Amino acid sequence: MSSPAKTVRVTVDNRVIEAPEGATLLQVMLDAGLDIPHYCYHPKLSIDGSCRLCQVKIDGMPKLQISCNTQVRDGMVVHVADPEVESTRRGVLEMLLLNHPLDCPICDKAGECWLQNFAMRFGRGTARTIEPRRKQGKRMDIGERILLDQERCILCRRCVRFCREISKTGELAVFNIGDHSQLDIYDRRLDNDYSMCVADVCPVGALETKDFHHQIRVWFLEETASVCPSCSNGCNIMVSAARDRVWRLVPRRNDEVNDTWMCDAGRLNYRFIADPDRLRAPLVVRDGALAATDWPDALGAAATAIAEFVKRNGAKALGAIVSPHLTNEENFRFGELLRTLGAGRVAMAVRRGAHDDFLIKAEKAANARGVRELGLVAGPDDGLEELLRACEAGEIKALYLCGDDLIDAVAPERLAAIVCRLELLIVQDLRMRPEFARAAIVIPTTTFAEKEGTFTNHAGRVQRITPALATPPGWMSDGEVFTALLNLVGARNDRFDLAGVWAAIARDGGRLATLRLADIGPHGAVLEPAPGA
Repeated sequence: MSSPAKTVRVTVDNRVIEAPEGATLLQVMLDAGLDIPHYCYHPKLSIDGSCRLCQVKIDGMPKLQISCNTQVRDGMVVHVADPEVESTRRGVLEMLLLNHPLDCPICDKAGECWLQNFAMRFGRGTARTIEPRRKQGKRMDIGERILLDQERCILCRRCVRFCREISKTGELAVFNIGDHSQLDIYDRRLDNDYSMCVADVCPVGALETKDFHHQIRVWFLEETASVCPSCSNGCNIMVSAARDRVWRLVPRRNDEVNDTWMCDAGRLNYRFIADPDRLRAPLVVRDGALAATDWPDALGAAATAIAEFVKRNGAKALGAIVSPHLTNEENFRFGELLRTLGAGRVAMAVRRGAHDDFLIKAEKAANARGVRELGLVAGPDDGLEELLRACEAGEIKALYLCGDDLIDAVAPERLAAIVCRLELLIVQDLRMRPEFARAAIVIPTTTFAEKEGTFTNHAGRVQRITPALATPPGWMSDGEVFTALLNLVGARNDRFDLAGVWAAIARDGGRLATLRLADIGPHGAVLEPAPGA
């Protein structure tokens, strides 16, 4: 076991800062809340030292030093608010702006551009040149999801290092030397699974995602911390929303989960929130056809249908499929409902797909681990095959189905035959699927961007999500639906709120009971290992 790093004391503009020995001076100053401009440095990439913007004066050094490539040592005395440092910084910014186009009004990066911000805060107020700016490539199509504007590039090489060190695909490079240097793709297009991260690391508007290009100005967006719902890795994200719509998802730093990255597939998986075919009201069979109704009527119909079915066939003939897309709290309440009903079999269907050894996981849902930790399902396939065979054998005659992962998990012919055999089918999903057209009741579900709760990722880290969008008046979330049904069939008077559900989780004594809701901070909290693990 390595010994902890020695702590050293560094003085920056008369302020004493403690830091681990060997840390870079720039990161130490940034961690201490100091405002140090920089472009080429990124905490998750190798040191480049090319922009020269982070230079500082250090006692005992004959000239200014770039702080990104200077290790701290005990007793180091650093000057940032120094006339020589400020003059050099202005010179660097002036050089970067010599050929930079004056197109901030049409640049997607405007409002979150580091060149814009640092030029206004640390640069000269006016330009001293009248020569025409250099012309280079504009809106170059360099990949399926990325555009390149060479004129805006400040040659910080962050994107080059990302492609070499993180995606390990090496598509980008800086060609030529001196004033002729320019960023471009090397020998293939920028189409790796993490290509859109280059737009995140770009401090200017040189690299832009096609998805967000000229969509909305960033100052209209409200950012909400959340978790990507696309796979079991649970990458931390910010949901950018405005005008009751999600416009983009971007990664949020969590060193224990996704560093500062996310895959393109997860980043682009938000349009389902505004799916035009999305259910906006519950559906109930009336005169042989599904018709829209209000929530109390739909839930009353569901409770009556379940009660009548159980009276005719017994509770053991009722099965359920849990959704790995619902939160821990929602699934816990669903489990309470199923136990109250005495359901015969409970299973989970999880979509699976391509994966890698970095962030992309095979399970395409954020909370499959949470369903298992709640004890709702068991077995190598989460009880799915056993439940399907019970349906085919006529042992399960009614099914409460949450989500639509079952469509991908079962062959179409087999699924159709199972649905036809069911006496009662209740579906809770985002939209009406033709595979479930025989359902008696269809209840709309709520997306991750519209509710509060927690997901448990593949590694057992429980992480919070918060609503970025408001639901329509009178809308009921999945947890509220389960609670209302539980109250109807179990003669209870419960409410669905996180504090109350976590109190019930604590009483339940399962794995989640090892945590408290207050323990789950911005970066989540890890479940304690299972006994014997």
